[in-house]
Amino acid sequence: MRETDNKAVNAIRILSADMIQKAVSGHPGLPLGAAPAAFELWARHMLHNPSDPLWPNRDRFILSGGHGSAMLYSLLHLFGYGLTVEDLKGFRQAGSLTPGHPEYGHTVGVEATTGPLGAGMGMSVGMAIAEAHLAAVFNKPGFPVFDHYVFALGGDGCMMEGISSEAFSLAGTLGLSKLIIIYDSNRISIEGSTDIAFTEDVMKRMEAFGFQTIDVPDGNDLAAIGAAIEEAKADTMRPSFIRIHTVIGYGCPDKQGRAVAHGEPLGEENIAAMRDFLGWESKEAFYVPEEVYTYVRGFTVRGSGAEEKWQEMMEKYFETYPAMRELWDEFFTKDRTRELLEDTALWSVDDKPVASRASSGTMIARMADRIPSLIGGSADLAPSNKTYMKDKGDFSRENYLGRNLHFGVRELAMGAIGNGMALSGLRPYLGTFFVFSDYLKPMIRLAAIMKLPVTYVMTHDSIGVGEDGPTHQPIEQLAAMRAMPGIDVIRPADAAETAAAWYLAATSNDHPVMLVLTRQNLPRVCSDGKKALKGAYIVADSSKVVPDAIIIATGSEVAPSLEARRLLRQRGIDARVVSMPCTQIFDAQDAEYREHVLPSEVRARVAVEALSTFGWEKYVGLDGAVVGMTGFGASAPAGTLFEKYGFTAEHIARTVEDIM
Repeated sequence: MRETDNKAVNAIRILSADMIQKAVSGHPGLPLGAAPAAFELWARHMLHNPSDPLWPNRDRFILSGGHGSAMLYSLLHLFGYGLTVEDLKGFRQAGSLTPGHPEYGHTVGVEATTGPLGAGMGMSVGMAIAEAHLAAVFNKPGFPVFDHYVFALGGDGCMMEGISSEAFSLAGTLGLSKLIIIYDSNRISIEGSTDIAFTEDVMKRMEAFGFQTIDVPDGNDLAAIGAAIEEAKADTMRPSFIRIHTVIGYGCPDKQGRAVAHGEPLGEENIAAMRDFLGWESKEAFYVPEEVYTYVRGFTVRGSGAEEKWQEMMEKYFETYPAMRELWDEFFTKDRTRELLEDTALWSVDDKPVASRASSGTMIARMADRIPSLIGGSADLAPSNKTYMKDKGDFSRENYLGRNLHFGVRELAMGAIGNGMALSGLRPYLGTFFVFSDYLKPMIRLAAIMKLPVTYVMTHDSIGVGEDGPTHQPIEQLAAMRAMPGIDVIRPADAAETAAAWYLAATSNDHPVMLVLTRQNLPRVCSDGKKALKGAYIVADSSKVVPDAIIIATGSEVAPSLEARRLLRQRGIDARVVSMPCTQIFDAQDAEYREHVLPSEVRARVAVEALSTFGWEKYVGLDGAVVGMTGFGASAPAGTLFEKYGFTAEHIARTVEDIM
């Protein structure tokens, strides 16, 4: 290891330890052990440009072990991404640019929000899929528009989590050769040696997944690490997995190689001992010699030069292929809000009864022709979810141009992969049965935190699943999804409302959208889907200025609620029926509109939804009632279940009468 390289690596270690010590909180183990691998990668093998962190063809680096964020912030600081020493001193403090785990959109240079172990591994697979697809769409002979690598670094915990196996299995199947995983193998977890819970041969596992596997015995050997990265790049048929044997907390004599190095500050005495061990020239906290800054930032010339050549190439590319400029804009910059709103054909629906999953399938086909960046699929349920785009091809190692993704039965990885694709500029949609949103939820949560425009197509939305029984009938899932900040959850009542739901999903640029769709056919209840764009609207009104009662319903329960209104009118009660496909969007409307739909003086209110009653108190108040599920479902035909649990017009009408 050359002397200046050694100083640069140790600067990462020292800055990381000082950050954590000042915060009295953090995880020094990974930064101290993995610093050589990270430096070698960033300095000599990764094309990136601090002057333009969003260069489309940059190599991506995802720190899957997000608890090691101090290392990432040290890299961003040393390589000139704008993080100052003062920012480093604010590590884990309120309002700082250096939060406890990396946050996408908050700190320049952070490619993904990470922290839940393994999530970064899954997102890296999504980014590699995006690179392969974009290359297939845009690259021409002599014009490698998209030709970048995706690097993810994680440790033993990331490899233990099931999401990594799910994602890597698919990556190997797809032959994603631009994906390079760096495994920081220090064989220590919080509870001690990994031998207590993790003894399989990881290299054989990765080989079985279809990865090239490379072993680096010494995590401090920059030359060996560099050679491994170049060997990984040379394999154009398989993704690569580089295991680097490291020592957790390396450089801290009292703690290195021990579990205590993982997640607590080293202590002032130990940091002083570390400085001595590493031969650091100053005892001053956050001190880095100027020669190190000069040396490290000299490596950024490679990336800035590569981008300059890429920009020159792109000018010639658009001159040679002018139609590709329009396609580029369609993919990455076009605002479709007005265009889709005024697209009559997009909003056209039939009056015949149809399941909202089928209506969604129709909308996916329409959106596929209008949005070239739309790509997606299902966790082995496309025929049932209606998520397959006809004539758009299947994404595979033989055809990266295909827009239909087959995720296999891998819901959690599917969620992470969708996030990775969205982070790369694509518009992904992901499908499964709504009850299995439980498998997806951690990655949906990350999408909401990162404000990513991912669309979730969740079908078989209630006890209407029928004979498959309570294991497949969602009950509490809708309440759980509504409780999550930053996502719009839409349960449409018919084809017209489904069109509105897809419009909202297709025009969202700063948050995910979930469509919750039926298996069973639904009659037409909405005269104009655009009414649903405010989250709730009056689908059938009272003849009185102030209604006697209000029935609020969603999805398949709107139709029986309308029939209940008819029965109530015969009994002298003049009720209003409100369809509320999305509580979040309705809550975001101004007070005047919300009062118009749900006037506060009407206290006789009944909410109707064939899922958990949780959360409806907000809309029905203390005097109202909820017709919903208070337990799990049962195995029987859907019609039998709706009658058994009270989702009939007669029971809804009686409930209204009871509260009046």
